[in-house]
Amino acid sequence: MKTVRLTMAQALLAFLDNQYVSVDGRESKFVRGVMGIFGHGNVTGIGEALERAPGELQYVQGKNEQGMVHAATAFAKQSNRLQIYVCTSSIGPGALNMVTAAATATVNRIPVLLLPGDNFASRQPDPVLQQLEVASDYTVSAADAFKPVSRYWDRIVRPEQLMTAAQQAMRVLTDPADTGAVTLALPQDVQAEAYDYPAEFFAKRVHRIDRRPPSKEALQLAASLVAEAKRPLIIAGGGVHYSDATQELREFAEALGIPVAETQAGKSALPWNHPLNLGAIGVTGSLSANLQAKEADLIIGVGTRYSDFTTSSKSAFRFGETKVLSINGNGSDAAKLGGTALTADAREGLTALRETLTAQGYRTAYDAGVLESRKREWDAEVDRLYAEEHPDGLSQTRALGVINETIEPSSVVVCAAGSLPGDLHRVWRSSEPKTYHMEYGFSCMGYEVSGAFGAALAEPEREVYALVGDGGYLMLHSELVTSLQENRKITVLLFDNHGFQCIHNLQRGHGSDGFGNEFRYRSQQTGRLTGDYMPIDFAAHARSLGAKAYKAGNAEELREALRLAKAETISTLIEIPVVPGTNTSGYESWWRVDVPEVSVSDKVAEAHGAMKAKIREAGPY
Repeated sequence: MKTVRLTMAQALLAFLDNQYVSVDGRESKFVRGVMGIFGHGNVTGIGEALERAPGELQYVQGKNEQGMVHAATAFAKQSNRLQIYVCTSSIGPGALNMVTAAATATVNRIPVLLLPGDNFASRQPDPVLQQLEVASDYTVSAADAFKPVSRYWDRIVRPEQLMTAAQQAMRVLTDPADTGAVTLALPQDVQAEAYDYPAEFFAKRVHRIDRRPPSKEALQLAASLVAEAKRPLIIAGGGVHYSDATQELREFAEALGIPVAETQAGKSALPWNHPLNLGAIGVTGSLSANLQAKEADLIIGVGTRYSDFTTSSKSAFRFGETKVLSINGNGSDAAKLGGTALTADAREGLTALRETLTAQGYRTAYDAGVLESRKREWDAEVDRLYAEEHPDGLSQTRALGVINETIEPSSVVVCAAGSLPGDLHRVWRSSEPKTYHMEYGFSCMGYEVSGAFGAALAEPEREVYALVGDGGYLMLHSELVTSLQENRKITVLLFDNHGFQCIHNLQRGHGSDGFGNEFRYRSQQTGRLTGDYMPIDFAAHARSLGAKAYKAGNAEELREALRLAKAETISTLIEIPVVPGTNTSGYESWWRVDVPEVSVSDKVAEAHGAMKAKIREAGPY
């Protein structure tokens, strides 16, 4: 047997460089490159291999370990999970910085391969710098923290273990039903140890991502369920995009006359102005979709996880009366809400179900005029929010309207946390698929700038906009520098509302007077953070990093800043002061946030009573 003598790190890169995926007969390279920050735990192992023998893998220098994993996650998400970046870090704090982003990838079912450095397997120099010493279990290291947030986890303590571990890693990374973060912990001495690897280990491997068809029995059951429904409603989730099934979704809805509501991950599956698109569903949903959900006799979920935001904490539908059908490749998701599972690829499931129902002559009993009226009323509400002027300055919804009407329809907007996801889900008008990039599975503050960079790596021909609040920007903005370094332009639209106003609104809506969520100076009178707002010049900060920057205090200035930003050739930030509390809320939605049963505040007690009443109306499972 022919062998090749390489270090474990060199062998890992050579293996990754020859991995391909094939979907519907289209073959593509799976691993684009490696994002990394070097330390003593990886610089002479993975670092040496990247320097001397990277093959076709591109190295991207991260500036924050969490940020670079967010960028890799966004890259894979924008690429419909058909291509990834690998992320490497040193041991200890470098590794642990990736844990939050690993969870973000796993919750959102996005593939990312993490290679954290680890303690010496030989233990000769123990304890080394940044090493945990757990007296009860000396095998525990910082890398063990990745176990609960990884779909697959392994520690390579001998160089030959790489061969089985790498293949298992690829199995999970290319699994459309159960993908997420994969972690291979790499002890720093083992990275540098050599082994005579079989040459065939480095041969080109093509991982075929098969579209799972529905079983005959499950299809018949699903068809009979739909055939009995008079007012079904489709909930389009992220699986519609990952399966590249937007056209099939449209054909299914049009052929059977079924209206569509979209989750955060599913938004842009249908154009906003399609007559059957009722808009966002759930806690951050539109009035049209939420009212229709309450009247539906069947929910047809396609590629959705049914999170509490999608189901309004299980109050969006009539529990015990509304039936649920789930088309999903993930069996766990398909089994949620006690419904009927059609375990299948979204495209295959929609096509097979449409053909079956069309052959039966099925059509919904909807009054087309009612759907048209409901959609028309919601469109008018969005128009109102887009146009409404606020006496104290620029409202958040007015700013979003200006942005939506000014940027190109093909542009990608990226967001993750704060009050912006709610407003974007409700009022943003997407005309093309894959132009709405929302991380709302983990809703991780700090994803926005990093995610925009990752999306720009995936689709450099598009304009990419990161929509982020001042709180999220302060948490993590370092990959703005990386976007400049890689000449991948992004435009950061920074909404400055003086703090964590989303949670400020939430606490005030549940009995609080507002505490600890605004960026104010400490008051000498109260001893609390109730002084003046802190003036932060975000545009100046962006310029100090090398980006271009503008400020826009009103609608006309924002339009002009957007025009100037589009003409720039490097990453740009637009600082947009908005009036706090001018985000959307309500629209027949509810989100369960538990309120103290006992409090000195009558307002808190009242809020607790209201919460208990809503729980009684919601489904128990």
